[in-house]
Amino acid sequence: MTRNELVEILSEQPFKPLVLHMSNGRTHEIRHPENAIVADNHVALLAIRDGEEVIRIISLPHVTESEPAPSAPG
Repeated sequence: MTRNELVEILSEQPFKPLVLHMSNGRTHEIRHPENAIVADNHVALLAIRDGEEVIRIISLPHVTESEPAPSAPG
């Protein structure tokens, strides 16, 4: 995925949460566009892991696919 492709997806109105699939099989969910800071070849994502906020830095060339995130329960 390129920087421009991700920026375009994050700019869509209304925003739809998405899941990024990585070449190593991992996935990263983006629930809000402000939780992603996109650079030329990387993106910093704010994520919640075990109740803690963490920053994940991922390489955009290793994003193989994006798809809509499953709906949140409730």
